[in-house]
Amino acid sequence: MLVFCGIPLFFLELSFGQFSSLSCLGVWKVNPLFKGVGYGMMVVSSYIGIYYNMVIALSFHYFFSSLSATLPWTYCNNEWNTYKCRGVFDHHSFNDSRNNTWFPTKRHTLPTMISTATSILSVVENNTTQIPGRIERRASPSSEYWMYNVLQISDGIGNFGGVRWPLLGCLVLAWIVVFFCLIKGIKSSGKVVYFTATFPYMVLFILFIRGVTLEGAAKGIYYYLTPQWDKILQAKVWGDAASQIFFSLGCAWGGLITMASYNKFYNNCYKDTIIITLANCGTSVYSGFVIFSILGFMAHNLGVEVSEVAEQGPGLAFVAYPEALTLLPGSSFWAALFFFMLILLGLGTQFCLLETLVTAIVDEIDSDWIRKRKALVTLGVAIIGLLFGIPLTTRAGVYWISLVDSYAASFSLVIISCFLCIGINWVYGFRNYFMDVSMMLKREPPFFFKICWCFVSPAIIFFILVFSLVQYETPTYDGRKLPYWAEVIALLMAASSVICIPGYALYRLWCTPGATFMERLRNSMRPAPDWGPALPEHRTGKYAVVGSVSQATVVSFEKDGPVGLDAGLSEDVSKSFISTEPRLSFELHQAQLNGPAVPSETEIYP
Repeated sequence: MLVFCGIPLFFLELSFGQFSSLSCLGVWKVNPLFKGVGYGMMVVSSYIGIYYNMVIALSFHYFFSSLSATLPWTYCNNEWNTYKCRGVFDHHSFNDSRNNTWFPTKRHTLPTMISTATSILSVVENNTTQIPGRIERRASPSSEYWMYNVLQISDGIGNFGGVRWPLLGCLVLAWIVVFFCLIKGIKSSGKVVYFTATFPYMVLFILFIRGVTLEGAAKGIYYYLTPQWDKILQAKVWGDAASQIFFSLGCAWGGLITMASYNKFYNNCYKDTIIITLANCGTSVYSGFVIFSILGFMAHNLGVEVSEVAEQGPGLAFVAYPEALTLLPGSSFWAALFFFMLILLGLGTQFCLLETLVTAIVDEIDSDWIRKRKALVTLGVAIIGLLFGIPLTTRAGVYWISLVDSYAASFSLVIISCFLCIGINWVYGFRNYFMDVSMMLKREPPFFFKICWCFVSPAIIFFILVFSLVQYETPTYDGRKLPYWAEVIALLMAASSVICIPGYALYRLWCTPGATFMERLRNSMRPAPDWGPALPEHRTGKYAVVGSVSQATVVSFEKDGPVGLDAGLSEDVSKSFISTEPRLSFELHQAQLNGPAVPSETEIYP
């Protein structure tokens, strides 16, 4: 999945944005009919940005809770605990006043935190709690802290039950941090990312050293490295693998195109692609060792299998791992370090998502007034994101987080990527695009990418999509199926980003001049007159300006390619390109131009 989908698509988006120095909307000057792909990317980024900042808010909540002598999810003697709760360090009996039933637990002494942990579990057999007349599954202190204290979860997705004010406060804090880090755009966020991208590696290294030295760590690592061959033919596994690749690499979000648009034109984005994709997936594998070494230690102390303590989704970050951290000496320090790392990782992603939306809006409006007020656009997007995130802070918020996580960025990402490949390589033409990339890199990329872009990647994506639909399952949370109306909302959410593609295509066909439908279709797929590199000095080859720079000259592409046009620039405007970054110079150029610099579409395409 990484070799035939992840790396090729990553390189495609990176080169696409770098060549044009435009946002995920602006780049579709190459093929205006497919601009809906850019809008679909914006919709996906909006969904992810809203719920991802809620994850950051939850990390803030846990980080603040970790700043105490004893972690609040260590014991079962809190007001939110139920009779099912059995913690490793609970060695007392308590009366559950909520149902007036007394549940005995055996007393034990704890000369040390770890050495006697196993003996405390004499009332726990096979991870169950034995109650007279029935056997109930054990509930850990961390799971009850998560469910009944942090979330105060309601009985269903339709029962919102009011806002959880501590979570709303953390959500406001998360959006404030994101806004101030992006207040000056890429200039400010670029400096912050130096810390948010590197510090988590230090934390991972510390946690890795601590994890592998714990008793039972080998058990967890063995479970992590052991393949489950019986699931290899399940379409859901491959769909999850595709979602993981797209999610971790950021493909089809629009963020790669946006961030690449700030690169220097001749930057070696091919080398960047190889380094970043391999480092990204290597980090994911390395993180697995960190996580499962701790979970193996936890399973060893509980006397259960690793599969019984390993969870996925929010349960791993906010239930399983926090409980494992309670077994470590100095647990508060390790918990604070872990959740601080989660905050930094989340902020790094959030910067990219918000910058994608802001840059697309500014580039689409394309006026000097909006460029000077980009900070206000950032503030507006942050406020709107906060308002849409408020329902996630209610008692039913976790159901909606799970819904958005499962549907907003699942099969919609693979569909968007498929149309991205079609729009560039089949409509604009892979020969034309390969020439563009070769001009930018000053050498031709490996032929492998041409094969993947045109055939292999779209085919893999298509088959994964088909099999995922065939083996579709109703969404659940914590083993409970969500109601039918929630499933309908989830499907509409997933379709909302995809529907942008045919929706905008119909709009474009309606607005494009032409006597017949086929003529409109051909005209709508031709590159815009100003498609190509942003700076005049980079417009070489088929993009070269013929004659005087004060006149706009039509430049014909190769026979099977499109027709392009370069706008003429006055001498004083040409001298204004003093920046080495194409996008910054391009914005300066746009600010100095008075009126349209190119003829109307009817003049170009009679």
